[in-house]
Amino acid sequence: MKAMNQIKNSVRIVKELRKLAKPRKCSLKILKKLLPNRLNIHQREETVIEFPQMCMTAIGNLTQASVKEGAGQTLFSKDLEIIPFIDSHWEGMTTMPRRVTQSWHSTIHKALLKDTGTIFACEEIGAGEVDPDGVYPKFGFLSMELTQIKPNYEAMIRGGHLKVTDMGIQHGGFKGRSTKRKQAQTEQGPGAGKKGRGGGGGDLSAPKLPAHGYPLEHPYNKDGYRYILAEPDPHAPYRQEFDESSDWAGKPIPGWLYRTLSPSTVLLALHDRAPQIRVSEDRLAATGEKGYCMVRATHGVSRGAWYWEATVEEMPEGSACRLGWGQEYANLQAPLGYDKFGYSWRSRNGTRFHECRGKSYSPSYGEGDTLGFLIHLPESDHVNYIPPTYKDRPLVKFKSHLYYEEKDAVAESLKNLRVLPKSYITFFKNGECQGTAFEEIFGGCYFPTVSLYRSITVSVNFGPNFKCPPPTKDFQYRGMFEKAEEAILEQTLADLMYLTENDGKLRLDTYYL
Repeated sequence: MKAMNQIKNSVRIVKELRKLAKPRKCSLKILKKLLPNRLNIHQREETVIEFPQMCMTAIGNLTQASVKEGAGQTLFSKDLEIIPFIDSHWEGMTTMPRRVTQSWHSTIHKALLKDTGTIFACEEIGAGEVDPDGVYPKFGFLSMELTQIKPNYEAMIRGGHLKVTDMGIQHGGFKGRSTKRKQAQTEQGPGAGKKGRGGGGGDLSAPKLPAHGYPLEHPYNKDGYRYILAEPDPHAPYRQEFDESSDWAGKPIPGWLYRTLSPSTVLLALHDRAPQIRVSEDRLAATGEKGYCMVRATHGVSRGAWYWEATVEEMPEGSACRLGWGQEYANLQAPLGYDKFGYSWRSRNGTRFHECRGKSYSPSYGEGDTLGFLIHLPESDHVNYIPPTYKDRPLVKFKSHLYYEEKDAVAESLKNLRVLPKSYITFFKNGECQGTAFEEIFGGCYFPTVSLYRSITVSVNFGPNFKCPPPTKDFQYRGMFEKAEEAILEQTLADLMYLTENDGKLRLDTYYL
């Protein structure tokens, strides 16, 4: 837990570099210092980080160092601080050859000036003042909320860099020399469109994801197996060797060369749902069909107090829903509360359910009502909250994307269920508390869960702008939307711990013996 606290102390830098830069070397550098162990990392990467990203990385690290020293400095001299930092860490930032001349200094200046007013703030020397030490100009971040630094999609669409299609926002306008060849390989390659063991061949590039962040065609969690979308891990050892060699063609890709793709937004999961449930394009509404079946959110919580909302948008006659919190093994082809892994609130008669047992709880709710769901899970020193990495699991390929495949362990999970003292779940109807629905619930990771009967439509709201938030004077909680960034941090820590603990054991030559 000490390492987790240290990670949180560097949250802004880690989150920004986790999202912006691939390869994410400086986030790794910070985490490596926080986890002082012998982590084997290959610094060279295929992706070339250009000067604007190098400027952001330099200013981000200088800002972090200033905060750590208690100085609170936010503006840094281009000539005395930013350029020397880039020069000292060149190989750690980019695969571009180190420049022999100093002409790149002017390129840095141009990159900083280009984004001044959008990303960077600039402080020039005053008129008539003298700068004998060459301190000016100074540059820093315009906003210290680093997570707000992201592409300007509207400008990119106007400029032709992106285009809006039926499939979402896609790259357009520019084609590289190898675009046609790569596209042909993707469309005509062996096994395209079929699920099978992830084959190697020195290609760890992942196809572009749709705007909503998940492949349109994907395997579902069913038949005793779960599938977790994976992406290349730039911090994994021997990744460059795997990329550049053809010796591994047709062989399974080692799981540790990839990592779990952590969604940046809490939405309804496309893969973790019953196939008959229809999810809206924005992944914030679901419509049922025939019998009870369910869909979970992309993120779950295992400690703390969390809240989310749902609104019944359409409720045809004879339809119903059960909403609440469910663990990962709650049966997708059953109503929530059918087994020990879920706790639900039914629209009909306001009944609460757990383990198939319904108990009277509140009046009914229906079309137009907004329901609130609050869960309180006290922290325990006896529970490991680090998420699984899946790096030791096999990879399977489906429609050009790779997924970790994990066999369900329902029986084992049932045996390990333990009541979590002082835990509870409370439901709200249009902002009014309906009382505590469940107390002393089982410990575990709980996901916002929607189970639907017939063609009812329910929309979800994970925050931050709730329609009917519980009064903070009576309830302390966090919106589910906050879990997305926290999950990225936790997953980063879990992956680095795995690579550290297995340092020296993860080798390509021994993996294929």
